[in-house]
Amino acid sequence: MRVIVIGAGEVGQSIAANLANAHDVVVVERDGDLVDELTYSLDVLTVHGDGTDMDVLHEAGVERADMLIASTDVDETNIVACGAAKTAGDPFTVARVKRRDLLATWQNAEGAFGVDFMVCSDLLTAEAIFRVTGVPGAHDVDTFAGGIVRMAEFEITAESEIADQTVSDADRYSSLTFAAVFRDDEVVIPTGSTRFGIGDRVVVIGSPDSLREFSDAVAEPGDEGAEEVVIFGGGEIGYQTARLFEEHGFRPQLIERDQDRARDLAERLPRTTVLRSDATDAEFLMREHVDEADVVVAALDSDEKNLLVSLLADRIGVERTIAVVETAEYADLFETVGVDIAVNPRQETAEEIVRFTREGQTEKIAMLENDRAEVVEIEIGDGSTLADRPIQEAVGDLPDGVVVGAISRGGQLVTPRGDTVIQPGDHVILFVDTAVLDEVTDRI
Repeated sequence: MRVIVIGAGEVGQSIAANLANAHDVVVVERDGDLVDELTYSLDVLTVHGDGTDMDVLHEAGVERADMLIASTDVDETNIVACGAAKTAGDPFTVARVKRRDLLATWQNAEGAFGVDFMVCSDLLTAEAIFRVTGVPGAHDVDTFAGGIVRMAEFEITAESEIADQTVSDADRYSSLTFAAVFRDDEVVIPTGSTRFGIGDRVVVIGSPDSLREFSDAVAEPGDEGAEEVVIFGGGEIGYQTARLFEEHGFRPQLIERDQDRARDLAERLPRTTVLRSDATDAEFLMREHVDEADVVVAALDSDEKNLLVSLLADRIGVERTIAVVETAEYADLFETVGVDIAVNPRQETAEEIVRFTREGQTEKIAMLENDRAEVVEIEIGDGSTLADRPIQEAVGDLPDGVVVGAISRGGQLVTPRGDTVIQPGDHVILFVDTAVLDEVTDRI
């Protein structure tokens, strides 16, 4: 498949890197330095220019492209690029936007803008924030197989019940699989003798009930989930996050500095208490009892402000802090200095677009630890390496770095064990090291 990616920012680079091994990828970018960087770092063709310029699109081969993914930071540029591509050829077009009203227009008018598939990064970010607040202690959460399977990533602390225990000792949850351990720069596929150390990040896959039980065992004392939620910043991510909490029965607080924006939000969010103030005003926060919140979400307009208010919230006693981080490289830094969870909108967007490009191969994916590994859901066909064989026998034909985390059979969860025989039509949820992903998907 020939794929044109417009924009070589974090989203574009992540998509291009993910597709480069299996497809002919052309990246169009206005920044000459980024073009040079990509030429040496990825096996892709590069074109220097504006993705809305027809001459540039022709140079990229748009008339014979199968797919065009417009992933710049500018909504209008992405939509124009998709519309222009449709006049020159018939590629399947994917546009990234931030504004939810553009997504709503596209959803309500089939074929609008010449866009075949649209992703809204601010909405995806809000959904990621909401998911993770529902599982105490989790750094990442996603659902698979229509919701009967959950994946989550937890950091082991000194207070965790399984700290310094082996997998065999910790294997006391009825339908849970220990899929992987991220330890410094290493991805460890756990065996019965693998011992959980402080600082390890453990990926588990299983039923929502078992995952919640595990969460209770590893979360910090006092972290019992989100009841009182405070959101800093009334931009689109803050608004969407508050709206999601409202939809699930919460009554969050939202703090917005701009008076007109605060008034507008108060009208659009009937179950949210909107307060007008500077989020860094510690006296105001104490007066409004923000220190008693279970979760604070920092969704202001800069990484620096989000870091500052998250650390302030932590200092006054908030149980859990979640910060939006636009610069992916800062995510680890945020969590190192005390922010509990850093959510990167660009990673959420890239994940959704990559999932779509693999439609037909994988039902759903979740990228972990800056794309070092993925959790994927795949429907098993008759020719699959896993079909009609016990798992312990079938995985011998797969490369190292693969774990069968869960199976959905007829809408029911099957917890995989060595002698479990996977049947054609089953949906399997696999943890896969990115280094062997293409090989695994080819065999499955």
